[in-house]
Amino acid sequence: MSAFDEFLRSNRGYVQVFDAGDLPAPPSRQVAVVTCMDARLDPEEFLGLGLGEAHVIRNAGGRVSEDTLRSLVISQRLLGTDEVVVIHHTDCGMMSFTNDDLRQKIRSDLGADASGTDFMPFSDLEDSVREDVERVRSSELVPDDVTVRGAVYEVETGGIREVPGR
Repeated sequence: MSAFDEFLRSNRGYVQVFDAGDLPAPPSRQVAVVTCMDARLDPEEFLGLGLGEAHVIRNAGGRVSEDTLRSLVISQRLLGTDEVVVIHHTDCGMMSFTNDDLRQKIRSDLGADASGTDFMPFSDLEDSVREDVERVRSSELVPDDVTVRGAVYEVETGGIREVPGR
């Protein structure tokens, strides 16, 4: 049985107890969280978020890419968020390779050319948070009055700690 088949089976049980179909689309806490897709992270749980309270945007490394900015702009302009929290984490796989490493692996495995792709790896965890916070703050698509802060989630303890700006 595939994972998707299991998801379908599980969803049938979820539907039986689901009672939140009337929640409005705008998140009630007016916040968007950008974090990593790492399966060890449960941002709703470690941030104490309930259904409908925040937008959680996840990708490899929790990086603020062009697509992340696209999602943040929609979140702010159309759905009323006015705060952004960027959260990276310890023991992140994005610290284990370089762009060249991954490009070579893609060429070897697939015969494809990924030379124009920035996979956004990083070597310094706190600097990566600062860089992404600054990327949001400096975007002309994000108003100056939007609060943007950054943190590191520690996979070893479950705690988060704020990363001060430069």
